[in-house]
Amino acid sequence: MRYHPLTASVYIKNRKHFVNALEPRSLAIFNSNDIYPTGADSTLPFEQHRDLFYLCGIDQEESILLLFPDAFEKKHKEILFVRETNEHIAVWEGAKLTKKQARELSGIETVYWLSEFNRVFQQLSTQCDCFYFNTNEHYRQAVETQTREDRFIAWCKKTYPAHRVGKSNPILQKLRAVKAPEEINQIRQACDITEKDFVEFYRLSNLEFGNMKLRRNWHTSLFEIDPKALPTHPLLLLDKMPMFSITLKIINSARRVN
Repeated sequence: MRYHPLTASVYIKNRKHFVNALEPRSLAIFNSNDIYPTGADSTLPFEQHRDLFYLCGIDQEESILLLFPDAFEKKHKEILFVRETNEHIAVWEGAKLTKKQARELSGIETVYWLSEFNRVFQQLSTQCDCFYFNTNEHYRQAVETQTREDRFIAWCKKTYPAHRVGKSNPILQKLRAVKAPEEINQIRQACDITEKDFVEFYRLSNLEFGNMKLRRNWHTSLFEIDPKALPTHPLLLLDKMPMFSITLKIINSARRVN
């Protein structure tokens, strides 16, 4: 695990604040990011969609979150879909979440396997008038890759052309700008790890190591600082060392806030 998970209560509050901003009879859908290939059978490390993670804390590919406060049945007000796992997947791709684990992490009681999505979504589509999609509304975004979210939106508009469409992202931009105390504590912990990381790298860089030996010693030191921490990008730009002293000043300033 790369980090210490927040308690489910944080995500429950986040979802409550979000659904309060929805129009009546609206259904909001959130998709995980894709795992991007690099060639052959190689892929980049998975990075979860920040908005989905903010609302449920699920850090796994092929997950879908539905929020439908006006659903006819209480169990359908919050629904999480996760990929069904088996022994083969666990061996070759790593362990995936069970339904029980997904409930404990997210605080969502209704968890289905992803294979059940079309059936459940069809049922809920007859109960709502508007779909809230999570498009990228950032003013600097310039994404050319079609994401899993983009593909879902295209399919949904084609399959349900009579439904109105709303935007989730503007709501989330406002909500995510205000951090919960638990989130602030995690940010401080990340600052502490990053500070130690940079200090150790700076110390090692002043020794007469070759680039590969420097990288090996640096990653070993970082693992000792926190086994759960991911190493900084392994490309070492040694000619940019003056930036490290500036970065340390920024980190120290951030830690003194509050």
